[in-house]
Amino acid sequence: MLKILLQRSRWLVACLIAATAPACAPQEDNGPAVARAPEEGERFFSNLTQLTFGGQNAEAYFAPNGESLIFQRTDEESLCDQQYVIGLDGSGMERVSNGLGRTTCGYFYDGGSRILYSSTFHAGEACPPPPDYSRGYVWGLYDFDIYTSMPDGSGLERLTETDGYTAEATLSPDGNTIVFTSVMDGDLDIYTMNVDGSNLKRLTTTVGYDGGPFFSPDGSKIVYRSWHPKTDEGIEEYQQLLATGLIRPSRMEVWVMNADGSDQRQITDLGHANFAPFFHPDGNRIIFSSNHETGGRDFDLYLIGVDGANLTRVTRYGGFDGFPMFSPDGSKLVFASNRYGSVEGETNIFVVDWVEP
Repeated sequence: MLKILLQRSRWLVACLIAATAPACAPQEDNGPAVARAPEEGERFFSNLTQLTFGGQNAEAYFAPNGESLIFQRTDEESLCDQQYVIGLDGSGMERVSNGLGRTTCGYFYDGGSRILYSSTFHAGEACPPPPDYSRGYVWGLYDFDIYTSMPDGSGLERLTETDGYTAEATLSPDGNTIVFTSVMDGDLDIYTMNVDGSNLKRLTTTVGYDGGPFFSPDGSKIVYRSWHPKTDEGIEEYQQLLATGLIRPSRMEVWVMNADGSDQRQITDLGHANFAPFFHPDGNRIIFSSNHETGGRDFDLYLIGVDGANLTRVTRYGGFDGFPMFSPDGSKLVFASNRYGSVEGETNIFVVDWVEP
Protein backbone atom coordinates (compact mmCIF):
# COMPACT_ATOMS: atom_id res chain seq x y z
CA MET A 1 0.00 0.00 0.00
CA LEU A 2 1.28 3.43 -0.92
CA LYS A 3 2.25 5.51 2.08
CA ILE A 4 3.06 9.17 1.62
CA LEU A 5 5.78 10.42 3.92
CA LEU A 6 5.60 14.14 3.28
CA GLN A 7 3.36 14.59 6.33
CA ARG A 8 5.59 12.69 8.75
CA SER A 9 6.96 14.43 11.82
CA ARG A 10 9.68 17.01 11.34
CA TRP A 11 12.27 15.07 13.28
CA LEU A 12 11.94 12.01 11.04
CA VAL A 13 12.39 14.06 7.86
CA ALA A 14 15.36 15.83 9.44
CA CYS A 15 16.99 12.50 10.25
CA LEU A 16 16.44 11.27 6.71
CA ILE A 17 17.94 14.40 5.19
CA ALA A 18 20.93 14.39 7.53
CA ALA A 19 21.69 10.78 6.70
CA THR A 20 21.34 11.03 2.95
CA ALA A 21 21.76 14.56 1.56
CA PRO A 22 24.72 14.95 -0.82
CA ALA A 23 25.75 18.21 0.82
CA CYS A 24 26.33 19.97 -2.47
CA ALA A 25 28.22 17.39 -4.50
CA PRO A 26 31.14 18.94 -6.40
CA GLN A 27 30.75 19.86 -10.02
CA GLU A 28 32.10 17.33 -12.49
CA ASP A 29 34.84 18.10 -15.00
CA ASN A 30 32.73 17.63 -18.11
CA GLY A 31 34.27 20.15 -20.49
CA PRO A 32 32.46 22.53 -22.83
CA ALA A 33 29.74 21.43 -25.20
CA VAL A 34 30.87 20.56 -28.72
CA ALA A 35 29.05 21.32 -31.97
CA ARG A 36 28.46 18.18 -34.04
CA ALA A 37 27.18 17.46 -37.53
CA PRO A 38 23.84 15.66 -37.86
CA GLU A 39 23.77 12.53 -39.98
CA GLU A 40 22.82 12.94 -43.63
CA GLY A 41 19.04 12.92 -43.93
CA GLU A 42 18.33 14.19 -40.39
CA ARG A 43 16.20 16.98 -41.80
CA PHE A 44 14.55 17.95 -38.50
CA PHE A 45 17.95 18.75 -36.92
CA SER A 46 19.99 21.95 -36.87
CA ASN A 47 22.84 22.97 -34.56
CA LEU A 48 23.45 19.57 -32.98
CA THR A 49 25.44 19.87 -29.74
CA GLN A 50 27.05 17.18 -27.57
CA LEU A 51 26.74 17.99 -23.86
CA THR A 52 28.37 15.01 -22.07
CA PHE A 53 31.54 13.04 -22.68
CA GLY A 54 32.41 9.60 -21.32
CA GLY A 55 30.48 7.12 -19.23
CA GLN A 56 26.84 6.26 -19.81
CA ASN A 57 24.41 9.18 -19.90
CA ALA A 58 20.68 8.94 -20.61
CA GLU A 59 17.13 10.06 -19.81
CA ALA A 60 17.80 13.80 -19.98
CA TYR A 61 14.75 16.04 -19.40
CA PHE A 62 14.36 19.81 -19.56
CA ALA A 63 13.70 22.15 -16.66
CA PRO A 64 10.51 24.22 -17.09
CA ASN A 65 12.57 27.26 -18.11
CA GLY A 66 14.34 25.22 -20.79
CA GLU A 67 17.78 26.29 -19.55
CA SER A 68 19.02 23.12 -17.85
CA LEU A 69 18.58 19.34 -17.85
CA ILE A 70 18.39 16.53 -15.32
CA PHE A 71 19.77 13.16 -16.42
CA GLN A 72 21.21 9.91 -15.13
CA ARG A 73 24.88 9.04 -15.44
CA THR A 74 27.24 6.18 -14.69
CA ASP A 75 30.92 7.11 -14.87
CA GLU A 76 34.19 5.26 -14.31
CA GLU A 77 34.05 5.88 -10.56
CA SER A 78 30.46 4.74 -10.02
CA LEU A 79 28.87 1.37 -10.58
CA CYS A 80 25.33 2.72 -10.55
CA ASP A 81 23.35 5.49 -12.23
CA GLN A 82 23.12 8.72 -10.27
CA GLN A 83 21.24 11.94 -11.05
CA TYR A 84 22.96 15.02 -12.46
CA VAL A 85 21.98 18.47 -13.67
CA ILE A 86 23.72 20.32 -16.49
CA GLY A 87 23.34 23.57 -18.43
CA LEU A 88 22.49 23.58 -22.13
CA ASP A 89 26.02 24.78 -22.85
CA GLY A 90 27.48 21.74 -21.08
CA SER A 91 28.56 23.75 -18.02
CA GLY A 92 27.79 23.25 -14.36
CA MET A 93 27.39 19.47 -14.39
CA GLU A 94 26.69 18.49 -10.79
CA ARG A 95 25.56 15.31 -9.09
CA VAL A 96 22.30 15.96 -7.23
CA SER A 97 21.55 12.48 -5.86
CA ASN A 98 23.39 11.21 -2.81
CA GLY A 99 25.65 8.69 -4.56
CA LEU A 100 24.08 5.71 -2.79
CA GLY A 101 22.19 2.82 -4.34
CA ARG A 102 20.86 3.21 -7.88
CA THR A 103 18.74 6.07 -9.21
CA THR A 104 16.58 6.52 -12.30
CA CYS A 105 14.01 8.74 -13.96
CA GLY A 106 14.85 12.28 -12.89
CA TYR A 107 12.37 15.08 -13.62
CA PHE A 108 11.87 18.71 -12.62
CA TYR A 109 8.76 19.77 -10.75
CA ASP A 110 7.31 22.53 -8.58
CA GLY A 111 8.06 25.02 -11.33
CA GLY A 112 11.66 23.84 -11.47
CA SER A 113 12.31 24.64 -7.81
CA ARG A 114 12.52 20.92 -6.99
CA ILE A 115 13.36 17.65 -8.74
CA LEU A 116 11.92 14.14 -8.68
CA TYR A 117 13.80 10.88 -9.12
CA SER A 118 13.65 7.28 -7.94
CA SER A 119 16.30 5.59 -5.80
CA THR A 120 17.05 2.30 -4.08
CA PHE A 121 19.22 3.64 -1.26
CA HIS A 122 16.51 3.04 1.35
CA ALA A 123 16.90 -0.68 0.59
CA GLY A 124 20.70 -0.57 0.76
CA GLU A 125 23.53 1.88 0.20
CA ALA A 126 25.39 -0.46 -2.16
CA CYS A 127 24.70 -0.68 -5.86
CA PRO A 128 22.16 -3.49 -6.39
CA PRO A 129 23.48 -6.45 -8.41
CA PRO A 130 22.89 -6.58 -12.17
CA PRO A 131 19.96 -8.64 -13.47
CA ASP A 132 20.35 -12.30 -14.34
CA TYR A 133 21.31 -12.16 -18.02
CA SER A 134 21.15 -15.96 -18.23
CA ARG A 135 17.44 -15.24 -18.72
CA GLY A 136 18.27 -13.30 -21.90
CA TYR A 137 18.05 -9.52 -22.30
CA VAL A 138 16.12 -8.40 -19.22
CA TRP A 139 15.70 -5.28 -17.12
CA GLY A 140 16.04 -5.42 -13.35
CA LEU A 141 13.02 -4.10 -11.44
CA TYR A 142 14.88 -2.80 -8.42
CA ASP A 143 13.29 -1.68 -5.15
CA PHE A 144 12.86 1.95 -6.24
CA ASP A 145 10.81 4.61 -4.50
CA ILE A 146 10.24 8.20 -5.54
CA TYR A 147 12.22 11.00 -3.88
CA THR A 148 12.30 14.76 -4.22
CA SER A 149 14.92 17.36 -3.42
CA MET A 150 16.04 20.85 -4.30
CA PRO A 151 17.83 21.06 -7.68
CA ASP A 152 21.20 21.05 -5.86
CA GLY A 153 20.33 17.82 -4.03
CA SER A 154 19.55 19.36 -0.65
CA GLY A 155 16.22 19.02 1.16
CA LEU A 156 15.81 15.33 0.30
CA GLU A 157 12.37 13.85 1.00
CA ARG A 158 10.88 10.44 0.25
CA LEU A 159 7.51 10.62 -1.51
CA THR A 160 6.48 6.96 -1.66
CA GLU A 161 7.01 3.83 0.40
CA THR A 162 6.11 0.75 -1.61
CA ASP A 163 7.19 -2.85 -1.84
CA GLY A 164 9.21 -3.27 -5.03
CA TYR A 165 9.47 -1.11 -8.12
CA THR A 166 8.01 2.43 -8.11
CA ALA A 167 9.65 4.73 -10.65
CA GLU A 168 9.27 6.50 -14.02
CA ALA A 169 7.65 9.55 -12.41
CA THR A 170 6.88 12.63 -14.52
CA LEU A 171 4.64 15.65 -14.04
CA SER A 172 1.53 17.13 -15.62
CA PRO A 173 1.95 20.50 -17.39
CA ASP A 174 0.01 22.32 -14.67
CA GLY A 175 2.33 20.87 -12.02
CA ASN A 176 -0.46 19.27 -9.99
CA THR A 177 -0.24 15.57 -10.89
CA ILE A 178 2.53 12.97 -10.82
CA VAL A 179 2.21 10.00 -13.18
CA PHE A 180 4.39 6.95 -12.53
CA THR A 181 4.79 3.17 -12.84
CA SER A 182 4.59 0.75 -9.91
CA VAL A 183 4.14 -2.91 -8.93
CA MET A 184 2.23 -1.94 -5.79
CA ASP A 185 -0.81 -3.99 -6.88
CA GLY A 186 1.19 -6.93 -8.23
CA ASP A 187 1.62 -5.89 -11.88
CA LEU A 188 3.52 -3.14 -13.69
CA ASP A 189 0.87 -0.46 -14.04
CA ILE A 190 0.55 3.30 -14.41
CA TYR A 191 -0.77 5.45 -11.57
CA THR A 192 -1.40 9.12 -10.92
CA MET A 193 -1.44 11.03 -7.66
CA ASN A 194 -1.48 14.64 -6.56
CA VAL A 195 1.92 16.13 -5.78
CA ASP A 196 1.07 15.91 -2.07
CA GLY A 197 0.44 12.16 -2.45
CA SER A 198 -3.33 12.31 -2.27
CA ASN A 199 -5.86 11.06 -4.82
CA LEU A 200 -3.96 7.94 -5.86
CA LYS A 201 -5.46 6.34 -8.99
CA ARG A 202 -4.53 3.20 -10.90
CA LEU A 203 -4.98 3.85 -14.63
CA THR A 204 -4.00 0.53 -16.27
CA THR A 205 -5.11 -2.99 -15.34
CA THR A 206 -4.28 -5.26 -18.30
CA VAL A 207 -1.73 -7.98 -17.47
CA GLY A 208 1.70 -6.88 -18.70
CA TYR A 209 3.99 -3.90 -18.56
CA ASP A 210 2.63 -0.36 -18.81
CA GLY A 211 5.20 2.37 -18.21
CA GLY A 212 7.22 5.36 -19.29
CA PRO A 213 4.25 7.75 -19.07
CA PHE A 214 4.29 11.42 -20.13
CA PHE A 215 1.44 13.93 -20.31
CA SER A 216 0.45 15.72 -23.50
CA PRO A 217 1.18 19.47 -23.67
CA ASP A 218 -2.40 20.31 -22.62
CA GLY A 219 -2.46 17.65 -19.90
CA SER A 220 -5.48 15.85 -21.37
CA LYS A 221 -3.67 12.66 -22.48
CA ILE A 222 -0.86 10.35 -21.42
CA VAL A 223 1.47 8.55 -23.82
CA TYR A 224 3.21 5.40 -22.62
CA ARG A 225 4.84 2.12 -23.66
CA SER A 226 3.21 -1.27 -23.17
CA TRP A 227 3.62 -4.96 -23.67
CA HIS A 228 0.64 -7.18 -22.93
CA PRO A 229 1.30 -10.91 -23.48
CA LYS A 230 -1.54 -12.51 -25.42
CA THR A 231 -1.12 -16.24 -24.73
CA ASP A 232 -1.27 -18.28 -21.54
CA GLU A 233 2.38 -19.19 -22.06
CA GLY A 234 3.35 -15.56 -22.56
CA ILE A 235 1.48 -14.47 -19.45
CA GLU A 236 3.09 -17.23 -17.40
CA GLU A 237 6.59 -16.29 -18.56
CA TYR A 238 5.94 -12.60 -17.89
CA GLN A 239 4.65 -13.29 -14.38
CA GLN A 240 7.52 -15.65 -13.59
CA LEU A 241 10.03 -12.98 -14.57
CA LEU A 242 8.09 -10.33 -12.65
CA ALA A 243 8.16 -12.49 -9.50
CA THR A 244 11.97 -12.47 -9.65
CA GLY A 245 12.17 -8.71 -10.30
CA LEU A 246 12.78 -8.90 -14.04
CA ILE A 247 11.08 -7.86 -17.27
CA ARG A 248 11.96 -8.61 -20.89
CA PRO A 249 11.68 -5.33 -22.83
CA SER A 250 12.29 -6.65 -26.34
CA ARG A 251 8.65 -6.16 -27.44
CA MET A 252 6.83 -2.92 -26.60
CA GLU A 253 4.41 -0.66 -28.43
CA VAL A 254 3.35 2.97 -27.98
CA TRP A 255 -0.07 3.64 -26.44
CA VAL A 256 -2.13 6.73 -25.58
CA MET A 257 -4.93 7.20 -23.04
CA ASN A 258 -6.89 10.05 -21.52
CA ALA A 259 -5.44 11.49 -18.34
CA ASP A 260 -8.10 9.68 -16.29
CA GLY A 261 -7.15 6.31 -17.82
CA SER A 262 -10.05 6.06 -20.25
CA ASP A 263 -9.84 5.37 -24.00
CA GLN A 264 -6.61 3.34 -23.95
CA ARG A 265 -5.44 2.98 -27.56
CA GLN A 266 -2.47 1.26 -29.16
CA ILE A 267 -0.72 3.66 -31.55
CA THR A 268 2.10 1.54 -33.03
CA ASP A 269 2.08 -2.05 -34.23
CA LEU A 270 5.67 -2.31 -35.39
CA GLY A 271 7.03 -5.26 -33.43
CA HIS A 272 10.34 -5.32 -31.56
CA ALA A 273 11.00 -2.53 -29.03
CA ASN A 274 9.21 0.82 -29.33
CA PHE A 275 9.78 2.93 -26.24
CA ALA A 276 10.46 6.37 -24.69
CA PRO A 277 7.47 8.11 -26.31
CA PHE A 278 6.96 11.85 -25.83
CA PHE A 279 4.40 14.23 -27.28
CA HIS A 280 5.37 16.70 -29.99
CA PRO A 281 4.53 20.28 -28.91
CA ASP A 282 1.55 20.32 -31.31
CA GLY A 283 -0.09 17.53 -29.29
CA ASN A 284 -0.95 15.67 -32.50
CA ARG A 285 2.27 13.72 -32.94
CA ILE A 286 4.47 11.51 -30.80
CA ILE A 287 8.23 11.06 -30.99
CA PHE A 288 9.65 7.72 -29.83
CA SER A 289 12.60 5.35 -30.21
CA SER A 290 12.39 2.05 -32.07
CA ASN A 291 14.48 -0.79 -33.48
CA HIS A 292 11.65 -2.15 -35.63
CA GLU A 293 13.69 -1.75 -38.84
CA THR A 294 16.68 -3.68 -37.52
CA GLY A 295 15.53 -5.79 -34.59
CA GLY A 296 18.92 -5.19 -32.98
CA ARG A 297 20.72 -2.45 -31.11
CA ASP A 298 20.25 0.14 -33.85
CA PHE A 299 17.49 2.38 -32.44
CA ASP A 300 16.27 5.49 -34.24
CA LEU A 301 13.81 8.25 -33.40
CA TYR A 302 10.46 8.36 -35.21
CA LEU A 303 7.41 10.59 -35.35
CA ILE A 304 3.88 9.22 -35.59
CA GLY A 305 0.43 10.78 -35.41
CA VAL A 306 -1.77 10.11 -32.38
CA ASP A 307 -4.02 8.31 -34.85
CA GLY A 308 -1.17 5.94 -35.75
CA ALA A 309 -0.68 7.47 -39.20
CA ASN A 310 2.28 9.11 -40.94
CA LEU A 311 5.20 7.22 -39.40
CA THR A 312 8.31 9.32 -40.13
CA ARG A 313 11.93 8.49 -39.39
CA VAL A 314 13.81 11.32 -37.64
CA THR A 315 17.37 10.02 -37.02
CA ARG A 316 19.75 8.17 -39.35
CA TYR A 317 22.63 7.20 -37.09
CA GLY A 318 23.65 3.53 -37.23
CA GLY A 319 23.53 2.98 -33.47
CA PHE A 320 21.41 3.95 -30.48
CA ASP A 321 19.26 7.11 -30.43
CA GLY A 322 16.66 7.29 -27.67
CA PHE A 323 14.95 9.12 -24.78
CA PRO A 324 13.77 12.17 -26.77
CA MET A 325 12.13 15.18 -25.09
CA PHE A 326 11.12 18.54 -26.55
CA SER A 327 11.97 21.74 -24.70
CA PRO A 328 9.03 23.58 -23.13
CA ASP A 329 8.87 26.05 -26.03
CA GLY A 330 9.26 23.27 -28.62
CA SER A 331 12.37 24.81 -30.19
CA LYS A 332 14.82 22.11 -29.08
CA LEU A 333 15.03 18.35 -28.69
CA VAL A 334 17.25 16.51 -26.23
CA PHE A 335 18.11 12.84 -26.69
CA ALA A 336 20.72 10.21 -25.80
CA SER A 337 22.91 8.65 -28.46
CA ASN A 338 25.95 6.46 -29.09
CA ARG A 339 27.08 8.83 -31.87
CA TYR A 340 30.53 10.40 -31.44
CA GLY A 341 31.36 8.08 -28.52
CA SER A 342 35.02 7.73 -27.59
CA VAL A 343 34.52 3.98 -27.10
CA GLU A 344 31.96 1.60 -28.56
CA GLY A 345 28.64 1.71 -26.73
CA GLU A 346 29.27 5.01 -24.93
CA THR A 347 26.03 6.98 -24.59
CA ASN A 348 25.96 10.77 -24.31
CA ILE A 349 23.43 13.59 -24.18
CA PHE A 350 22.78 15.74 -27.26
CA VAL A 351 20.58 18.77 -27.78
CA VAL A 352 19.48 20.06 -31.17
CA ASP A 353 17.39 22.84 -32.66
CA TRP A 354 14.18 21.32 -34.01
CA VAL A 355 13.27 22.34 -37.55
CA GLU A 356 9.96 21.50 -39.23
CA PRO A 357 10.81 20.80 -42.90
